[in-house]
Amino acid sequence: MPLVRQSHFVYDQSVVAHGNSSVSVSQIGAAIGEPARSRMLYCLLDGRARTGTELAVVADVTPSTASVHLQRLVATHLVKVLAQGKHRYYSLQGEDVAAALEALIVLAGGSRVPFTPSTPSRLRLARTCYDHIAGTLGVHLHDRFTLLGWLKGPADDGGCDLTPAGAQALKDLGVPLEDVRTSRRRFAYACLDWSERRPHLAGALGAALLEHLLRKKWVQRDLDSRALSVTALGRRELHSRFGLHI
Repeated sequence: MPLVRQSHFVYDQSVVAHGNSSVSVSQIGAAIGEPARSRMLYCLLDGRARTGTELAVVADVTPSTASVHLQRLVATHLVKVLAQGKHRYYSLQGEDVAAALEALIVLAGGSRVPFTPSTPSRLRLARTCYDHIAGTLGVHLHDRFTLLGWLKGPADDGGCDLTPAGAQALKDLGVPLEDVRTSRRRFAYACLDWSERRPHLAGALGAALLEHLLRKKWVQRDLDSRALSVTALGRRELHSRFGLHI
């Protein structure tokens, strides 16, 4: 975590720079040190986002009190908030915050409780989110494309793009990128998955990928829900092409 020190150093003047603003170390320490806020932060350490209501339960405070605590954590750049539809999801500001919290866990000798989603298994595995793939399959595809170096981003607004290698790979797969590029809608962005609490791929590219998997019969739509069924062919192809075990 980079420190920016004034020329005449005084301990309480040491600050941590975040873009155009700065927050003192004492402010950060006070924000982390409050028990309810500490429980919220360590709940978010698994990398997944949660709502204010969920964090209120974790912190054992009322929703209104949780809102005040979350405003403090956002103001000190420990937590960021994403508004999606009617919901607001909170997650750690970045890897530097997670690293600092991990270090404090080592000092304290503690451990964290893993996130356990309550989403029905069929919907959690694979489903549509508007016109793109969500659930475990959608998140794993996003993760795999990133690991393979096919995606660059996301930018501050969540937008992402294909690298040259990614564009060639999807062209080889048969995704019509020329049509996707000329679409009037946003090309690609990271959409927070409500069951996995991690991003899946949305936008025109995400929609084109879903249509391609449906056309190839790798996945099939359920008749009465948003669930997607991964076919035997799809499991084989997802494994051979992307190294995914679904």
